[in-house]
Formats: sequence, structure tokens, C-alpha cells
Amino acid sequence: MSAMRGAAAYGKGAKAYARVGVESGVMSASPHQLISMLFDGAQASIRKARIHMQDGNVAEKGLAISKALDIVNNGLQAALDAEKGGEIAERLWSLYDYVARLLMEANLRNDQERLDEASVLLESIGSAWRDIGARSSEV
Repeated sequence: MSAMRGAAAYGKGAKAYARVGVESGVMSASPHQLISMLFDGAQASIRKARIHMQDGNVAEKGLAISKALDIVNNGLQAALDAEKGGEIAERLWSLYDYVARLLMEANLRNDQERLDEASVLLESIGSAWRDIGARSSEV
């Protein structure tokens, strides 16, 4: 019985430690790094959704897709500055909108192809974003 409590306490402690690590990473990140973290978080949620979809775990799949949608809509899309970004921001907004629709359809239809397409699109944009960051830090 005490071994079970010890394991549960360890699990809670590990989660708290991870949360502090994530919060510390966010607090010390540049705006560019924060966007990279959003791409990483969306991809992690899509990977979880794919696993749950394959396992037939509908509830967990829905939660993972909802998290990815939240990151796309309230993180990536909300971070766009139409004034400064002009046409690029406008095109990214449309692309994020398309990714959100893919994620919703993947959830509704249990469609792994739509999930994969959303992942590929986010990876392409995220990769380009990270390249921009690497180039700007070299200067």
C-alpha cells in the first residue's frame, strides 16, 4: 500500500517538476522560440491523437485533437500580425484555418489521412520558422 502511495507521490512530483520546467522554458523564451514551442506542442498533440485513433480511444483522441486545435487557433493564428505581416500573415491565417478544418474533420471522421496532412503542413511551416530563427541568430 505504501509503495502505491510512493509511486503516486513520485508521479505527482514528476508532473510538477515537468510543469515548472515548461513554465521556465516559456518564461525565458524569445517570441520566436515561443512560436516554435507552439509548433512542437501542436505536433505532439497530433501524435497523441494518431495513437489514440489507432487504439480506438475516442475520448482521448478528441482531447488531443482539441489541444492541437487550440494551439493552432489561439496560439499560431492569434499570434499573426496582419499589419506587420501583410500578405504573408494573411496566407498563414488561411493555412492555419485549413489546418484547423483538417483537424476537425479528422476528429469527426476518424480520418488519419487528414490528421497526417495537418501534421505535414504544420511541420513545413514550423521547419521554415525554425530556419528563420537559426539564420537570424547567425547574423
